[in-house]
Amino acid sequence: MMPEISLNILDVAENSVRADATLIEITVSVQPSEDTLSVTVKDNGCGMTPEQVARVQDPFFTTRTTRKVGLGVPFFRQAAESTGGSFQIDSVKGKGTEVRAVFGLSHIDRMPLGDISSTIHTLVVFNGNIDFRYTYIYGEKSFVLDTREMREMLGDISFAEKEVSDFIRDYLETNKAETDGGADI
Repeated sequence: MMPEISLNILDVAENSVRADATLIEITVSVQPSEDTLSVTVKDNGCGMTPEQVARVQDPFFTTRTTRKVGLGVPFFRQAAESTGGSFQIDSVKGKGTEVRAVFGLSHIDRMPLGDISSTIHTLVVFNGNIDFRYTYIYGEKSFVLDTREMREMLGDISFAEKEVSDFIRDYLETNKAETDGGADI
């Protein structure tokens, strides 16, 4: 099992990249008043049939040729459900996929969120041809990073350029701290 929720998000988002998504929307919502931490990863990739959705949740199924099992999605599901939460995959062939995991925020078995800012930074910088919309919500506060807006301002400058990459990292870390007050999630 992955030790942090952010690594599960990275795994699911990498699945979206492999599914030829051009837009990946990631939402992390922490609601202390509801005792929940919710994660949604939605893409406009190739999507899956209902049979594929069922199989992707089977740890002994993978589309990869480099290994014989696909543990990412089943472990993500188990991690959410073990906290009294839920897990759901909705997908339409040719339209895209949405993965949603809800965790019991204060549950003793909930793994930490981890370094979500580094996870989002990595996805954005190393997948320059894909747009990302990342929303982080804590209670009533939130912030958004949308690479489509950044592309309008930057033109053809790569997100991997040091100054741009550093700006993205700082933007994510600063806004997360302002949004959740530095809460240990």
